[in-house]
Amino acid sequence: MLPAAEAEAKILALVSAPAETEQVPLDAALGRILAQAIPSPLDFPHWDNSAMDGYAVRYADVQEASAEHPVALALTETIPAGRSPTQPVGPGQAARILTGSMLPTGADTIVIQEVTQREGEQVLVLLAPAPQQFVRHRGSFCRAGDPLMKAGLQIGGPELAVLASAQCVPVPVFPQPRVAILSTGDELVMPETPLQPGQIVDSNQYALAALVRQAGAIPVPMGIVPDQPQALRAAIQSALAQADVIVSSGGVSVGDYDYVDEILAELGATLHIRSVAVKPGKPLTVATFPAQGGAEPIYFGLPGNPVSALVTFWRFVVPALRKRSGLGNGWGPRFLPAVTRQALKAGGQRETYLWGRLTPTPTGYEFELASGGHSSGNLINLAGTNALAIVPAGTTGIAAGETVQVMAIS
Repeated sequence: MLPAAEAEAKILALVSAPAETEQVPLDAALGRILAQAIPSPLDFPHWDNSAMDGYAVRYADVQEASAEHPVALALTETIPAGRSPTQPVGPGQAARILTGSMLPTGADTIVIQEVTQREGEQVLVLLAPAPQQFVRHRGSFCRAGDPLMKAGLQIGGPELAVLASAQCVPVPVFPQPRVAILSTGDELVMPETPLQPGQIVDSNQYALAALVRQAGAIPVPMGIVPDQPQALRAAIQSALAQADVIVSSGGVSVGDYDYVDEILAELGATLHIRSVAVKPGKPLTVATFPAQGGAEPIYFGLPGNPVSALVTFWRFVVPALRKRSGLGNGWGPRFLPAVTRQALKAGGQRETYLWGRLTPTPTGYEFELASGGHSSGNLINLAGTNALAIVPAGTTGIAAGETVQVMAIS
């Protein structure tokens, strides 16, 4: 059994970033990963402009202005945002200017309107400004040709704003990984099917598809596969033809009907991991197939118990999907220290994950353990949780009020 951190590192070493790119419109780029570094095509700001409403002046004219000795300047024009100045500002002159408006030639300083008094075609300056006050100089944020954004960056609202401002349309992004999802087991039925004795509703298919979407990938649901070697072989072959990543749940333990590892070997896969030292989630198969013109397809065989399937997906599959999507860094889970409000108990043999709710407080984070049993088959009390408290291997308990490492899952 591999420790969790070692298993994560091994998985990430198996995953390569995509080599292909595609172009998408700005309104389809949210959440995607930027595939190319973007140099700035423009100076930002594009021209000298005003940061405030007021008057564009020459500093030499107003450097000694005060309420006792105001300086009177002749108004030349009003410069609305979006229009170019029509004339320069000369000695003893000022132009009315609005936030974002271009600075006229000759002016080098903005006097805010709050320290002025308008008198017909003149303005009185009642307070001396600082030199170049409230002037945003061309290229002071970014110059044309300078790096604007790096490849591997996930595109959010701020990044969309920058791309739009730079007129970067369409946007070069990496393709989203396609993830085939299989549920194995003769006992499984769809949610709309009336339950018979011994049957179980396949909840994993829906949960894993949702988590795949949250990870920025495209789920490819493959349905329920019966515990028959030929059916499983055909399902995996079909998944390989449609997806970059395959995730199955069930069939990876040591039961009489657990065929996944055997079928993978028959199909030419290389098995890299057979189990991990975590609870819940000990049985975990990770394998790769030979590349067919692109990156090697990677297979994750998760346990069938619903909590085990979700915990292993969060802990090991999500980092792989982040790297496969082209994200430049930050693939692994987010761990935070938190004070636990309840005592946490574990067997001690494996790293144990206990689900609950992480809450920020004025003094740091606190962790509230979900009520009820923490069995790998008890999916019910997982609802409403957002974090997993981690009890390290070799530790059988953490007392209430002590600090514990917590893995955020939402």
